Amino acid sequence: MSRKYFGTDGIRGRVGEHPITPQFMMHLGYAAGKVLASMGDARSERTGVLIGKDTRISGYMLESALEAGLIAAGIDVYLAGPVPTPAVAYLTRALRLQAGIVISASHNPFEDNGIKFFSAHGTKLPDETERAIEAALDEPMHTNASDGLGKAKRIDDAVGRYIEFCKSTFPVDLDLRGLKIVVDSAHGATYHIARYVFHELGADVIAIGAQPDGKNINDGYGATAPDNLSIAVVEHKADLGIALDGDGDRLVMVDSAGKLYDGDQLLYVIARHRQAQGLLRGGVVGTLMTNLAFEHAMQKLGIPFKRAKVGDRYVMELLQQQGWQLGGENSGHIICLGKHSTGDGIISALQVLHALMASGQSLAEAASDLHMYPQVLINVRVNKGVDCLGHDQVKSAVADAEQVLNGKGRVLLRPSGTEPLLRVMVEGEDQQLVERSAQRIADVVRKLAAS
Repeated sequence: MSRKYFGTDGIRGRVGEHPITPQFMMHLGYAAGKVLASMGDARSERTGVLIGKDTRISGYMLESALEAGLIAAGIDVYLAGPVPTPAVAYLTRALRLQAGIVISASHNPFEDNGIKFFSAHGTKLPDETERAIEAALDEPMHTNASDGLGKAKRIDDAVGRYIEFCKSTFPVDLDLRGLKIVVDSAHGATYHIARYVFHELGADVIAIGAQPDGKNINDGYGATAPDNLSIAVVEHKADLGIALDGDGDRLVMVDSAGKLYDGDQLLYVIARHRQAQGLLRGGVVGTLMTNLAFEHAMQKLGIPFKRAKVGDRYVMELLQQQGWQLGGENSGHIICLGKHSTGDGIISALQVLHALMASGQSLAEAASDLHMYPQVLINVRVNKGVDCLGHDQVKSAVADAEQVLNGKGRVLLRPSGTEPLLRVMVEGEDQQLVERSAQRIADVVRKLAAS
């Protein structure tokens, strides 16, 4: 059965438009509460759910609506305030709660918002549970009697707990003294966390993108807009820069010259270091978007590599199937299962820093053996329900591109799981061929979308 509201990363949309409205969110809280209560531990009298959010102004409204719905269903609510998505995963496990809820639209602009659920184990909620919640949404909402209502409690030390957890993933015999680091929090959920993690481990930290006003999340700062980070690293003569996205689960870095390193390159640094230290358990999982050069580099190192569908939940599923611990996406979602139950930008940065400090290499040196293939990604806006992938003209354009690349590249078309976009990706050895091929396919899709 297909899901009506849940996409690859929860429920997401424009604030004020269904389903991102207070009415729907209250009903969602109630429906989720009833489903979670039915799955609760018989030893516990009442089910508990944690709610965290990023810095969007709409988070206050949606938090209140979810809280009301959950309490009406008899669920105790624990409010963490503004914290990163991976902090909710950690705190849900640490507090032994039934589930965690994140109010965030990740790297999207502030006008959007969304809801993500975590299980008691700190992993994304299983598909069958999401389907059960959707089924419960079709039922009317009936508030529990007064003696069956839940309660709400604010977790005052949520930020401190999470900072200490992040620091605990870094080796106790290493520190960051002597490093100057620029940390960009995208005016998002790590604004009051990330800088302190790195500072307390010994680094000299310059913080940017750390003044949220409810409307500036991801606006010109963060992992999806790293130009200001590159400029700041060069201006401050820093050793490197770290950029997180609005909800703190995505990471990119820049070296001392301001050069950008994406998720594939950072994953390579971690994987190579772990292999050298005998710490790599099994292989590495990437996605359909992982650069072909990364796959070839893993082969050269003798590290098994598999591709999952795009989305960190699918990377996680394949890691669990294989019994491996390390995987990620070129967008900057990196999963280190030995350290956390989900992707975490801060913890992933610490794994890169561990590799650099242990080897004595700079970021540029550690990634120098990975020669990335030119990769062009063009997002084409399409109306919901329009099947461009199955159209003969699109198929023909893809076939032409593959013929031009002559086995020395890849073409991938995929719909976005969070936005009304078709993503056209072409990669290969020749930059000009890649750019021309991607543009031709995108032009065909645009014409079809406009017709």
